[in-house]
Amino acid sequence: MLKLPALFKFFANFRTPQKRLLIIKNDAIGDYILSRNFIEIVKKSEIFKDHKIDLLGNELWQDLALKYDSQFIDDFFFVIPDELYELPLKTLKLGWRLFKNNYETVLQPTFARTFINDGLAGLTAAKQIIGVEGDTERINTKYKTKTDRFYTRRLQLPTNICFEFERSRFFFESVLKQPVNITGPSIPVEKSKREGIIIFPGSGVFKRSWEKEKFLALIQLILNNTSQSVILAGGSAELQTGNYLMESLPAGSVDNLAGKTSLIQLVELIGNAVLVIANETSAIHIAAATQTKAICILGGGHFGRFAPYPDHIESRPICIYYQMDCYHCNWNCIYQTRENEPYPCISNVSLEKVWQVTLQMLPAL
Repeated sequence: MLKLPALFKFFANFRTPQKRLLIIKNDAIGDYILSRNFIEIVKKSEIFKDHKIDLLGNELWQDLALKYDSQFIDDFFFVIPDELYELPLKTLKLGWRLFKNNYETVLQPTFARTFINDGLAGLTAAKQIIGVEGDTERINTKYKTKTDRFYTRRLQLPTNICFEFERSRFFFESVLKQPVNITGPSIPVEKSKREGIIIFPGSGVFKRSWEKEKFLALIQLILNNTSQSVILAGGSAELQTGNYLMESLPAGSVDNLAGKTSLIQLVELIGNAVLVIANETSAIHIAAATQTKAICILGGGHFGRFAPYPDHIESRPICIYYQMDCYHCNWNCIYQTRENEPYPCISNVSLEKVWQVTLQMLPAL
């Protein structure tokens, strides 16, 4: 990954690049939701309107991209990024395939760059490879110093731009040399009558999740104060928590869809709910993109980067958090906690505070 890009770049000097663009964006589901609307802008821009546009994405949100973005993308490449570190032959084959596509331009808009993404960008040997200066949260400094050279241009984000959606806006406005007039993430789900309060008790990382006992108490309060149905949702990682909640609640009082929905079904479910209550996960960003009211139980590891949303985004979730001096730690927690305990910035969010906000929203439901 460090040596081959230079060799590929040498061979690229003997060919004329096609009018073809590659966007590398293979982060998690929430990251994609916060950036996907810019793809249409790129497709219709003066600079790239006559280009073939490809997307290198994450298998996690493959179905989402194929359903909502295939009209803007010519070819998709989906990977599981972390697996590529352990599969050098597969990575090389992918790099060779990208090189043969003879891209004129490669865009890598992610601020938290990774070694694998930088390497794949370098292997394209495109005429111009544009990224951001980024940080070292997900790439070792000694490697970043070397992969910096793969880019023909690295944008320096202004220090006052922290929210991921606004970072993407800055990136694409800089590349396209035009204003981007979209106010927030959007997914065009088919609307029916809104009903149901959806609870997402997981977060992908256990220690970033509010305690299941607090979710149980919250659900009991909701059931006692509204006639709206309550639905548990999430991926297979939430099955254990979902089972605990179902066993602790009266039979038939809650529907358990945890691990039982596809990503597309989940988007439609959220898009037609009256309220979503979740940790800071993709569910919160799906809610914002589908104009669904949401309450986000938020920790401090990435505070301001994915949530809270800026005030100008009308569909922003209501975020509930416990402010601590150690915020913005990138989840490198300075506190010692037991294996079965969440980080303090999560566990210190009280049931009373979450219920108070929920209760204020119930009359409108």
